[in-house]
Amino acid sequence: HSLGKILPELIRHRPFSLWRYIELLPVKELHPELDLGEGGTPLIHAENLGLMLGCPNIYIKDARQGPTGSFKDRQAAVGIAALKESNITEMVLASTGNVAISYSAYAARAGIKLWAFLTSLVPTEKMREVAIYGTQVVKVTGSYDQTKQLAAQFASQRNLSLERGARSIPSIESMKTIAFEIGEQLAEKLGPPAHSNGPAWRAPDWYFQAISGGLGPLGVQKGFRELLQMGLTDKVPAMAGIQTEGCAPMAHAWKLNMEVAEPVRSPRTHIAALSTGDPGRAYSLLRQRMLDNGGGTIEFVSDDEAFRAMHILAKMEG
Repeated sequence: HSLGKILPELIRHRPFSLWRYIELLPVKELHPELDLGEGGTPLIHAENLGLMLGCPNIYIKDARQGPTGSFKDRQAAVGIAALKESNITEMVLASTGNVAISYSAYAARAGIKLWAFLTSLVPTEKMREVAIYGTQVVKVTGSYDQTKQLAAQFASQRNLSLERGARSIPSIESMKTIAFEIGEQLAEKLGPPAHSNGPAWRAPDWYFQAISGGLGPLGVQKGFRELLQMGLTDKVPAMAGIQTEGCAPMAHAWKLNMEVAEPVRSPRTHIAALSTGDPGRAYSLLRQRMLDNGGGTIEFVSDDEAFRAMHILAKMEG
């Protein structure tokens, strides 16, 4: 709570980037030599969409505006900085594409050798993008979950560092920065909540995200919890996790009030980035934290609905 009292003043003159919140991240110091301009993405008011839906306060956190164009840049920036501080020079990961691209960029800067295990579902242009950084690409004919198992075996045989997603502290912690930025940005756009001497920042009522492995919402949830604990906001938002119908283990488990998700053995979706069939303990953690803080829901939509929504968003909001 004491950090909450000094944080807004402490960071006032820092650049609006992920590292603005370094006191709350698992790295010892700034590494300007690794910086690619991560974090600090815009929060865009979707006015036209809001008019259409009768909900005037819809804001879009535009995570495309990162160094490699996905929100996984936060994960790679913090993850690679932490590895660098531990003097690790070689690492392994499995990916549906975006994580491998982000880590490839930061690993190249840090001089860390990277092995990326990619499922054959990953679009060719993404495979090429991973390889262009000098990453060793291993293409696996199988599901994403099988690819993860192979990567883990390879890492343990060679005694290499493995990126563990929702089991990795830097990965989870990096995603908190999305919540911190939204808290600051919303207060700037809408003013802080109406309490005299109340919180300086503002949490939204709802936070929506497409989810695959669940790492993003887990970290964002933690970020909003920490803001509340520091007295910088007055609530934790309800979370809405959206999955695609052909691979929706979390949504099915949520609807049936199950504590553990039943894995989907053969995902059927054209959205490769959402094809995590077995969310493992990430679902159980997310479910418990949603029930304990702010509530929410996990839903699924069809690929068609997802593509239609993208089209509406592009047409109405650019």
